[in-house]
Amino acid sequence: MTLPTLLLALAIALLYGALYHFVRGGSLWRLPLYFGLSILGFVTGHLIGLWRGWTFLPLGSLNLGFSSLGSILILALGDWLSRVEAKEGSKV
Repeated sequence: MTLPTLLLALAIALLYGALYHFVRGGSLWRLPLYFGLSILGFVTGHLIGLWRGWTFLPLGSLNLGFSSLGSILILALGDWLSRVEAKEGSKV
């Protein structure tokens, strides 16, 4: 994978994170969280696509389909996990 492809992948992953933050809303600390989750999901989706040999919406050497799918799934999972609130301590 070339440097321009990596920069394009990073730009797309950051765009997904920013769009998710815009749609879901939230405080300022959630924006870096969404950026990190989006990049993690983008890389994970791309690597799973390479590992299994699956190709969906290729863009040069970038497997855009599975990368996008991974980014969206990890963003949704991370957002759900970050909104879970702890219960009160045990009353024993």
